[in-house]
Amino acid sequence: MNSEDIKLIVKDKYSQIANKSNVLFKSSCCGTTGCCSTVDYSVFSENYEKLAGYNPDADLGLGCGIPTEFAGIREGDSVLDLGSGAGNDCFVARAIVGETGKVTGLDFTDAMLQKARENTRKLGFTNVEFVQGDIEDMPLPDNSYDVVLSNCVLNLVPDKAKAFAQIMRVLKPTGQFCVSDVVIKGNLPDALRKDAEMYAGCVSGAIDIDDYLRIIKKQGFKNITVHKLKEISIPTELLGNNITKEEIAGFQNGETGIFSITVSAHKN
Repeated sequence: MNSEDIKLIVKDKYSQIANKSNVLFKSSCCGTTGCCSTVDYSVFSENYEKLAGYNPDADLGLGCGIPTEFAGIREGDSVLDLGSGAGNDCFVARAIVGETGKVTGLDFTDAMLQKARENTRKLGFTNVEFVQGDIEDMPLPDNSYDVVLSNCVLNLVPDKAKAFAQIMRVLKPTGQFCVSDVVIKGNLPDALRKDAEMYAGCVSGAIDIDDYLRIIKKQGFKNITVHKLKEISIPTELLGNNITKEEIAGFQNGETGIFSITVSAHKN
């Protein structure tokens, strides 16, 4: 598939998710051509409930980390969240920036934007806004944000180099980003990747961790720091018959694997 086909699939799946109730979506897939009732996003997501600003209506259980935890957000900052969904990370960021800061969420799915704006209206925030746009070509001005966040979204972007180049462009000279994402380690066989996608979701589009960090460095970011790396374990009984014993062993002993990563870096 070309990049536009991938984006259409992602938009369609996330529209379906946005129109469902706020539960872990066990029947929706991220960016795949098919779905399976065994998909469980809880293997990636972390508990937000004790965080200031947490709003259950905005938590669709789709994250794979808590990027605000390592983002260095300060009161009064201007924060951008990429792939903001129903607004979960935006509202947590808003609790940190306070009344004097500003939080912007960027998403290209109409249904998600509608859900996020409705949540904002209910909360009565005047310094949180949601903008429609493509992460590879953000409709946002240069040098505008102190912090850029993203949570389990960039792996679904076809051109990750473009995405990080755009992050570099919109950050202020003193700005930084912190993203949580899904990456792989080693040569993950296609059959194993497919089984992983059907079990955990959001594996589609994930690239090797070394390539991921190399892209960030190539865009000119400094002080690249991996804060968390969490391996996703898939039960052996869920692995398909098309995977060899050697491939399963490599997956289980750490030679290959799927991870959620939280990484930050500075513009300068």
